[in-house]
Amino acid sequence: MSKPVMVNAYDPADADRVEPRTRKLIERREDVLGPGYRLFYREPLAVERGEGAHLFDADGNDYLDVYNNVPSVGHCHPHVVGAVHAQMQRLNTNTRYVQESLVAYSERLVATFPDELNRVTFTCTGSEANDLALRVARYHTGNQGVIVTEGAYHGLTSEVAAFSPSLGIGSPLGSHVRTIKAPDQRLAPGSMQDYMRDQIRGAIADLQRHGYGLAAFFADSIFSSDGVFSDPAGFLQPIVEEVHNAGGLYVADEVQPGFCRLGESWWGFQRHGITPDLVTIGKPMGNGIPVAAVIFRSEVTEDFGRNVRYFNTFGGSSVPIAAANAVLDVIEQEGLQERARTVGATLRSGIEEVLAPYDAVAEVRGIGYFLGVDIVDAAGDPDPVRAADLVNDLRNRRVLISASGPDGNVLKIRPPLAFSAADADRFLTELAAAGPVLKG
Repeated sequence: MSKPVMVNAYDPADADRVEPRTRKLIERREDVLGPGYRLFYREPLAVERGEGAHLFDADGNDYLDVYNNVPSVGHCHPHVVGAVHAQMQRLNTNTRYVQESLVAYSERLVATFPDELNRVTFTCTGSEANDLALRVARYHTGNQGVIVTEGAYHGLTSEVAAFSPSLGIGSPLGSHVRTIKAPDQRLAPGSMQDYMRDQIRGAIADLQRHGYGLAAFFADSIFSSDGVFSDPAGFLQPIVEEVHNAGGLYVADEVQPGFCRLGESWWGFQRHGITPDLVTIGKPMGNGIPVAAVIFRSEVTEDFGRNVRYFNTFGGSSVPIAAANAVLDVIEQEGLQERARTVGATLRSGIEEVLAPYDAVAEVRGIGYFLGVDIVDAAGDPDPVRAADLVNDLRNRRVLISASGPDGNVLKIRPPLAFSAADADRFLTELAAAGPVLKG
């Protein structure tokens, strides 16, 4: 029996619990949208507007957003809105015209990376970015194989879905794909490195045995879909070594952990003391305007760029670049990296304190504004039902989070960077009130 893709998803069988106005809109939605769409929460939320880390329904009720990383600097940030509006009034065209704004933004973006990562190609989505990264890796290495973690999510194109195990058995992995287990944070740093090294060696050997070789290892450096793993810092170093020894490339998928979300650095991979060969970014980059990118070591992309025609009509066009540039402005001017570091630390310690009385909480993990809470049953096994109960109880208290991990039992707490100390206080107050849901 397959596991549910979204344990806190709306079930049409529960339509009677939804207030009439929203239920009618859901019915219209189901009559016109394709069957692949899902809604969050047992009682879906109909939103009308957003501001900062808050969403509002038609009646003006304020919902605290502790989940959405796409509006990274806050819903409808006026600086981003103003930049997009101004650019729309001037020009919106593609990268085949010389535009100072594109070059200036690219220089500014690349400057946040290690010096070795000095070339950028723009796409519209993180899926496209990972698709392009795979194409470049295959071209550069001459190999086909891919290694990811068991619960990884890297996107939805056919190529990328083939190495996104979290999509479930309805989206099978490619024969060229091998998986390794997510980090085990119970291990000491040295043991963790040995654990990761042994796994990656085994996966590489199996790919070589079957004639694929290794093109790339892809990793989201917070392992968000695996259940949020961040410690101990440095456990990714042996993977880079083994990947390079096998002739492959290391791709850091920073779509979720990037743009200062972890507080300690701009990019999640940096806390592990590594420099990837390629980095993919997306979602938070334009605060909701579709824009994404791949950042490369120049030697990796040189032959591909010379010999392969790649063009994306909307990737890097004028309006998305204006949005992306404004996002960098806000992160720097409002000190959002420091906020993620300090308020994130307060948030994690507060969650640990509030949930300490409950045996159902196995562990609180993560760093900055990306935290996970592992919910288990009396036997210590994953408990997605109780995790979903807490997610939905918080939704009814007008606080929005979600759940992650292969079993859907890890609370996923990932607010916009605009999330303030006052927002953290509100979250902890409501979490304390919802905590009794975790009792057996």
